[in-house]
Amino acid sequence: MTNEGVEKAHLSLVFVTNCGIRILNKKFLGHDYATDVLAFDLTDGEISRQRGRKKFCQIEGEIIISAMKASENARKFETSPQEELVLYVVHGILHLLGYDDHRQSDIKRMRKKEQEVMAYIKQ
Repeated sequence: MTNEGVEKAHLSLVFVTNCGIRILNKKFLGHDYATDVLAFDLTDGEISRQRGRKKFCQIEGEIIISAMKASENARKFETSPQEELVLYVVHGILHLLGYDDHRQSDIKRMRKKEQEVMAYIKQ
């Protein structure tokens, strides 16, 4: 993601069941349901506060992905489980870069960036 200014990334990818991600979603976000992906920024607080949407040099994080949700959503959206998994990794990285998906305007911005990255990957 060179256009985001990232020179170095330390990422951990963890694949879990719907039950596993539901437990984490409830524990850390207070949402009692299975989701597709969670991203946890592992940089120290000072670095996190200093960085804006641009000017990153390094990101560190853990991305938790429900492999079961990938399979479910692949059927729902007529994609492959592999494509869903890649999308979830991209989505998690975008969260680590400061993108959000709570408000409608944020969701639109996130989806646009996901599409850009996925198109680049498919080249």
